[in-house]
Amino acid sequence: QERLIYRSQAYIKDHVEGYQAKADDLAYPAKLEAAAAKAAAASNAAVEAVDGEITEASNGDTHEPDEAATGVWYPPVRFTLLLLSKLYHCIDTKIFAGLAQEAVAACTASVQATGRLVAKHSGGLDAQLFVIQHLLFLREQIAQFDVDLIVTDIDLDFTHMRDHVRRIMSGEASLFTLSSSNAMVQMLGRGGPRVVAASIDSKRDLEQQLKACCESFILNMTKAAVEPMLGFITKFTAVRLAAGSNQALAKPLREQAFAAPSKLAELVTGVNNAMRERLPPAVEKTRLYLPNPATRAILFRCGS
Repeated sequence: QERLIYRSQAYIKDHVEGYQAKADDLAYPAKLEAAAAKAAAASNAAVEAVDGEITEASNGDTHEPDEAATGVWYPPVRFTLLLLSKLYHCIDTKIFAGLAQEAVAACTASVQATGRLVAKHSGGLDAQLFVIQHLLFLREQIAQFDVDLIVTDIDLDFTHMRDHVRRIMSGEASLFTLSSSNAMVQMLGRGGPRVVAASIDSKRDLEQQLKACCESFILNMTKAAVEPMLGFITKFTAVRLAAGSNQALAKPLREQAFAAPSKLAELVTGVNNAMRERLPPAVEKTRLYLPNPATRAILFRCGS
C-alpha cells in the first residue's frame, strides 16, 4: 500500500500538476465544434440505419453529444478521475481522502492555469466557459466518491521568535548566563515554536473557484447586453447626486443634454443592436460548451 501511495503521488505530480498544455489542448472552441459535428454525423447515420423510432425513444435529445464520450476533456481532468476511480476500492478511506484532496486541488489549479492560456488563444469568453465546463464536470464526478476531501496541514510557526533572535544577535541577551534570563532558556520556554493547524478542503475550494468563474461569466454577458446604457446610467446617477447636494443646480431629467429624445433614441438603438449582435453568438457558444440544458441551469445557480 505504501508503494501504491507513492506511485499515486508521483502520478499526480507528473500527469496533473506538472502537465504542460499542448496546442491541441487550447484549440477551443474548434475542438468542441469538431466533436459536435462528429457526434451529429454518427447520430444521423444511426437514424438512417435503423427505425425512425430511435428519435422518439431518445426523447428528441440525439442532437446533443455525450460530452464524456467525445474525448474533449482536458487531460489532467481525465487523469485525475481515472486515478481516483482505480484507487477508490483499493486503499483505506482516509488514505484515499488524502490522495483525492491532493489530486482535486492540483486538477483545479491546472484547469485555472490552462483557462488563462485559452484566454490568450481564443478569448475571454472561451476561457471562462472552458473553466466552467471542466470544473462542473469535475465536481459532478467526484460527488460519486463518498469521502470528505479535507486534510489538516500542521506547521511550526517561528515568526514570533524573531525578537528573541534579534536580542541575541544585538547582545541584549546572553546565551551563557547561568540563570533563568539565559536567552536560549527564554526562547525555548516562553517563545518556542507554535503549532499551527490549517484545514484544506478541496471540494470547498473547487466550489469557490466555480462560483467565482460563473459570476464573472454572468457579469460579462450582462455587460455585453447593457453596455450602451452604462454611460447613461453613470450620468443619471451623477445628476441625482448633484441635485441632492444642491437643489439650485437641480434640473429636470428631460432638460439634461444626455437625456434629449435624440440621445435616448440612439441609446435604445444601441441596446437593441447589442442584444441582437452580441448575445446570440454568446448563447450559442454557451450551448456548445454546455449542451445539456440542466448543466446550463447549474451555471446560473452557481452564479446566484
